[in-house]
Amino acid sequence: MTGKRYAVVSCHVEAILDDRTWEAFSAFQESAPGGFRIAPLVRPPDEAAGEAADVWLERARAAGSRGPLGHHTHFVGPGHARPPHPGPEHGERVRREAGWLREQGLRPRFFCGGGWYMDAGVASILAELGYVDCTATAFRPSYLDDAAPRLSLDRPARLVLGRRRLLAIPTTHSLGQAARATLDPEPMPAVVHVYFHDTDLLSRRRRLALRATLVALARRRDVSDLDEVAAEAEASAPELPFPAT
Repeated sequence: MTGKRYAVVSCHVEAILDDRTWEAFSAFQESAPGGFRIAPLVRPPDEAAGEAADVWLERARAAGSRGPLGHHTHFVGPGHARPPHPGPEHGERVRREAGWLREQGLRPRFFCGGGWYMDAGVASILAELGYVDCTATAFRPSYLDDAAPRLSLDRPARLVLGRRRLLAIPTTHSLGQAARATLDPEPMPAVVHVYFHDTDLLSRRRRLALRATLVALARRRDVSDLDEVAAEAEASAPELPFPAT
């Protein structure tokens, strides 16, 4: 990467069909706190759970008009993001969901696996689909043990998967981590990627904390979005073997 120091924000949109959650997220995204175009990483509707595709599509298109659109997979079901074990079915679920999204005229560019799950099969399909991955994290989630399949990165990279390359823009900060980082005099990474969940916005305290954090972050970093950072990273991010550690 160049000497630029960016900050971007994404939201794992998991409850888009819940009216109260959608209204809170829609208003927050529209307000663009700190000037950030918040990327909606949206979980597709689960047909087996009876989720309505028509309402989902209307809201996903609205969210995608306000920020770079992404695909967020829950590998087990609406309320169960992370699979209990590796298997080829996880990559096939991503491929199936991506196909449905494209049939609806949606072209998400970014991806994040539920529960931060990643394996070589999923990564290969992401590269085949031309997605940019945001599942890699600069931190290990506390609920995952050291052997849990995940991807660890602290900066953008192009991951080598045979003849293909998967561009990865890691997620670096949760809301709490970002709030603490904006108060810490220690330097932050060159690319700061803050994430939150749409359901976080149902809490007034968390909503206000997130807004204040993003405004503070905008004073310390160039405000950007995932589209801009991906364009920069395509040209300058280093190549690393998969899995990166």
